Amino acid sequence: MTTLRLILGDQLNAAHTWFRTPRADVLHVMMEVRSETDYVRHHAQKVLAMFAAMRAFATALETAGHRVRYLRIGDTDNRQSFAANLAQVAAECGATRFERMEADEWRVERLLDEAAAALGLPQGVIGSEHFLADRAELAQRFATKVPRMEFFYRDMRRRHRILLDADGGPVGGVWNFDAQNRDKWPGDPPAPDWPWRGHDLSALWDEIVAAGVQTIGTPHAGTLRWPTSRREARAGLARFIEHALPHFGTYQDAMSTRSTTLFHSGLSFALNVKLLHPREVIDAAVAAWQAGKVELANCEGFVRQILGWREFVRGVYWARMPGYATANALDAHRPLPAWYWSGDTKMACLRHAIAQSLDTGYAHHIQRLMVTGNFALLAGCDPDEVDAWYLGIYIDAFEWVEMPNTRGMSQFADGGVIASKPYAGAASYIGKQSDYCKACAYDPKRRHGASGKPACPLNSLYWDFLLRHEARFARNPRMAMPYKAWAKMAPTERAATLSQAARYLERLEAL
Repeated sequence: MTTLRLILGDQLNAAHTWFRTPRADVLHVMMEVRSETDYVRHHAQKVLAMFAAMRAFATALETAGHRVRYLRIGDTDNRQSFAANLAQVAAECGATRFERMEADEWRVERLLDEAAAALGLPQGVIGSEHFLADRAELAQRFATKVPRMEFFYRDMRRRHRILLDADGGPVGGVWNFDAQNRDKWPGDPPAPDWPWRGHDLSALWDEIVAAGVQTIGTPHAGTLRWPTSRREARAGLARFIEHALPHFGTYQDAMSTRSTTLFHSGLSFALNVKLLHPREVIDAAVAAWQAGKVELANCEGFVRQILGWREFVRGVYWARMPGYATANALDAHRPLPAWYWSGDTKMACLRHAIAQSLDTGYAHHIQRLMVTGNFALLAGCDPDEVDAWYLGIYIDAFEWVEMPNTRGMSQFADGGVIASKPYAGAASYIGKQSDYCKACAYDPKRRHGASGKPACPLNSLYWDFLLRHEARFARNPRMAMPYKAWAKMAPTERAATLSQAARYLERLEAL
């Protein structure tokens, strides 16, 4: 009697019930398959880090006494899909039962349902024991009406007794310190480096290339600087709490050419493959505040991202799939410019954010939302193409968390399911939050014109976007201010601005 248990590459949770006691009648199967590397073109470092973490996890399981069957990307008997490999391994071991954890992605869940049906074995599905909100409960709760994230976050604070006073209210008297967390980074205090000194994964990279996997970005295979084990992830958490969290909230929306990481944790990859549990990350931040090492506003800003936003977008995803994947409320169909894959643009903010993404597989949330995402929104780029780019280029991008952030929050393609207004901005926002504009080929203060430095494309595209969608947004109270400003502009200024936008839209590839 052998039970075959599948472990996916984003299910590396050492504390899961499955792994408490080794069992001779259980065979754990893990696999690196082309069906997962090829459904979208991923960043080279994402593939490297995933495979390295999976291999390290399999080795740890074997060391602990568990039986493991591991299929590497280049193995001759690897049939390169879940269904084919499961059928093969089940036949090899004479499996009498199949078990798996819930998949985080709708696509994978469907594939595994089909694979299990083809096996024809008794089966069981268990939770991943990772998230703080139940998936089925969220899917049912969000199916008809999605609450605003702020109210969801407050409910999660109460439910899990996090940052509450003795009366059950928020410590500090307010639930949200976001208004205090928008400072531009002046360069001091210095931003700490992430602690991972680099893995030599050159041999693994050779396997990936030999297998024919197509990737984007720079692999840095000889010095990959991402955590690939729980020990490394925990070391990164400890360093973040000590050196970066004291300034995280203050500068969480800042961007700078002088630092790739600023005060961000770099823990999203480790969280999303489950090397870390969200509760231990939250508890570490709260403990630092309780010990007087971190101000409440900085602690709360970080907790909100993990307890609030991360859990919230998962609820939206599972409540609204599969239809969410095709939502295009703004009827956007323009191709994403080719320079999203090269960084070869004269716009300094986009050049820096994209070049950084290609080099590291990482950009923080404001770079994603208000630089690369903002431009795609203003230009009316197809959300299918935007989705594929974000899902591929970022090391922490898995569909359950990427799609609501991209198609919903960034592109407003869901028509307001997640956000009550589009997150559209002109050059003034970039200038307030970064040093990007200082060395740009475009003038951030001009809407149109080409004498001297040409006008920043974001300015005219911003107003063009608002006018294209005036029927949808003009009555939105959160959009009242820009529409009033537009109405006060001289007719000649409005005409020149829209004419400039039209010229830029005709030659996006040359910007």
